[in-house]
Order: sequence, then structure tokens, then C-alpha cells
Amino acid sequence: MHTNRRDLLLAGASVASTALFWSVAARLRAEEFNAPPETTTIRLGKRPSICIAPQYVVSDLLNAEGFTNVVYVEADAGGTQAKALANGDLDFTLHFSGPLLLEIDRGLSITVLAGIHVGCYELFAKKDIRSIADLKGRTVGIPGLGTSPHVFLSAMATFVGLNPAKDIEWVTSASVKPIELFADGKIDAFLGFPPEPQRLRAQNISHVIVNSAQDRPWSQYFCCMLAGSREFVRKNPIATKRVVRAMLRATDLCVSEPAVVAQRMVDRGFAPRHDDAVQTLADVPYNRWRDYDPEDTIRFYALRLREAGMLKSSPAKIIADGADWRFLNDVRRELGG
Repeated sequence: MHTNRRDLLLAGASVASTALFWSVAARLRAEEFNAPPETTTIRLGKRPSICIAPQYVVSDLLNAEGFTNVVYVEADAGGTQAKALANGDLDFTLHFSGPLLLEIDRGLSITVLAGIHVGCYELFAKKDIRSIADLKGRTVGIPGLGTSPHVFLSAMATFVGLNPAKDIEWVTSASVKPIELFADGKIDAFLGFPPEPQRLRAQNISHVIVNSAQDRPWSQYFCCMLAGSREFVRKNPIATKRVVRAMLRATDLCVSEPAVVAQRMVDRGFAPRHDDAVQTLADVPYNRWRDYDPEDTIRFYALRLREAGMLKSSPAKIIADGADWRFLNDVRRELGG
């Protein structure tokens, strides 16, 4: 009876206020589980994209799991964050699946543990561009080669028969963001991650040719996945399971308590604007982690990136080298997934 009430309170029930909700999380204690975590410190990544909302509201749930020191470390959205995991500068982070696979292919010590959400990116283009195939010979803005927009757009281009290295003119800019170049009409297309799509729509600059939350096949695979330092996962299995459990509970909260989550993100400085946070939580499907198989995501993107010449390993090798689903399977049984 106690376990059912706890899971109801933490994973699905509606609560009256922010104070009530987070007091429920605080009542969870480490002694409710079989053993305490091997460490009480967890380091998570922090980056501008706010689609990783579960990571930004998970700290109270981690505290309830026995972690007394939850630290957020600044990291970008590309290979640097993956390298920080492999180097032991981060313990866990939610990260885009494509860049994770590239770094695992390069031999970095990263372990993918779970799929978190589906479909947070949108491909914006000028009005005469109606499909991904129309990007042939056009300019596409990205922060840099190897960044998440570059990796995902390369996979998308390959899927429709383009050669991303030859058929697309990549425009990299460190000083001016691609969203600004697009809004000024200086590039033909760019891939936006929250809060960029929400802001463009608010400005009525919203010609979207792919919405990965809605359009197949992209809507059938995870965008963001939970990954950990392989060494941390190996040495700290109890702590790892607790992190997986807390992160998936936080993901459920993005569905059941979006207003509370949005306010929490703003209050803690993870989202600069409340309206962007609210809209992101409405736009991104956070309710699919129980339904989709994260291994399918790895297979799909590994094949696309291999076709693009960006990845050498087979999907089976990437999965063998860089994935561990034991913790996810345990937590799914606990949480009814």
C-alpha cells in the first residue's frame, strides 16, 4: 500500500501547489530502498536548450534518492558534453542521441541508459523549400560541424537520399546564431531546438518542413536520451539505478505537472522565460518513454549516420559498446512501464 501511494504521488497524481508537490518528493527517503547510493554527489549537464526539462527539475527527486549534492555543470549541446561524460567531468546528462552515438563510435566511455523524450526539434526553411529534399544546394545554418543540429540534419538528409557533405552548403557561425541568420533571411534553413521553435512561432516566422514531434519517422524515435559516464555506471550501480528512477519520474512530472515544472525551471534559472518553458512542455512528447524501445533509436540513427559517412561502427557494435538497459528495465517494472 505504501509503495503504491508513493508512486502515485511522485509519478502521476495532480497536486495542489508547488510547495505541496515538492514536499511529497522530500518525504521519499533513501532507507525505503535496499541500499544507499555509493556516492551522494551527482554532476549533471546544463545547456541552453530547455527540452531537457526533466534534468532541470530532478534535483529534489535525487535528494529523496539519497544524493545530498546535485551539481549542474555548464556544457554545450554537441560533442563537448559527450566528451565531458567520457572524461568523468559529468556523471549523467540528457543529450541528443546522434552526437552520443558518434562519440561512442570514437571509443569514448559513455553508456546510454534510457530514452527520455521524442521530438523536440523542428526544421525551419524559406517558403520555397517544402521538403528535406529541397535543401539540395541550399544554405543551412549550424553552430558548428558535429553539433546536434548538424548531426540530426545529416541523418535527415541521408534518409531522403541526399549526401549531406556535398549537397548542403553548411553555414557555421560562432558569433551570430543560426536562428538570427534565418530570421534575417541570410540562410535558407536551420534546425531549432527549444526554445527556438517557440520563439519563431511567436514572431510568426514559422514555416516548418519537419516537426519531429509529429512527423514520421522522426516522431518514432527518441531525441534525448539519458547517458552516463561508463566508469561511474560500472562503479556505482545502486546510484545509477537511483538516477534513472529519479529522471524517469521527473519525465512523468513534465506530463502530469507542466505548470509546476515550468515555474521550477524559471525559479532555478534554467529557463529565462516562463512562456517558453510552458510552451516547450506542451510541444515535446514526454510521455513516450514507456512505449518506445531506446535500442530502436540507436539502430535507426546509427544506420543513418553510417550512410552519411559520419559513423563507422554497426548499430550492433554501438549497442554492445555503449548501452546498458538493466537499470531501465528494473525501473520500468517499478513504475509500471
